[in-house]
Amino acid sequence: MKLIPPLLLTFAAGIAMAEDRQVTADVWVDNWFELYVNGEPVLEDSVPISTERSFNAETASFTIELPAQIAIQAKDFKENDTGLEYIGSGRQQMGDGGMIFQIRDSATGELLAVSDEGVRCLVVHHAPVDPACADELNPVEGAGACASVVQDIPGDWTSSDFDDSHWPMAVAHSERAVSPKGGYDRVRWDNRATLIWSEDLVLDNTLLCRVQLEG
Repeated sequence: MKLIPPLLLTFAAGIAMAEDRQVTADVWVDNWFELYVNGEPVLEDSVPISTERSFNAETASFTIELPAQIAIQAKDFKENDTGLEYIGSGRQQMGDGGMIFQIRDSATGELLAVSDEGVRCLVVHHAPVDPACADELNPVEGAGACASVVQDIPGDWTSSDFDDSHWPMAVAHSERAVSPKGGYDRVRWDNRATLIWSEDLVLDNTLLCRVQLEG
């Protein structure tokens, strides 16, 4: 687990101080994530996305001030911008994503935030544009069925004052659809936490997600 030192955020002079809370976050993403609090990186998946079958859950505790803006960049593995994995092998295919998280007060166990359909998620990498790409003997990035749709990532998307009101809501997916592996079962997930992604688990490869963590 790659954990960046505990985060203590302060408000500008003249504004009342927010409440300090020790929180514990459980996060599972197929395949990789980085979590931010009010624009500061706090937790990163310890298994590089380049690792084959990089499935694992991360649990970490850190200090923040509430209310706080939680932002998560979630990536499904892709070998290149075709959106495919195992290119040139008999396993050449499109991968599929999925994410679940919960954040609790470390002392009381109070649930402060979960992954559900109230989370806003923007797709910034969609590929291939046509699933037929997976059947090509020589898939070429940016050509025909293997083209991609890529959006620029806003420089301030993790900050507390970023306007995400135009972003779509996350879509809940069943365990059967996501088929979570590697670490998912070692976490006792609250029944209010659901597996989420965009509408398309397969073609949408990189998501930016945001949720407000209230005091």
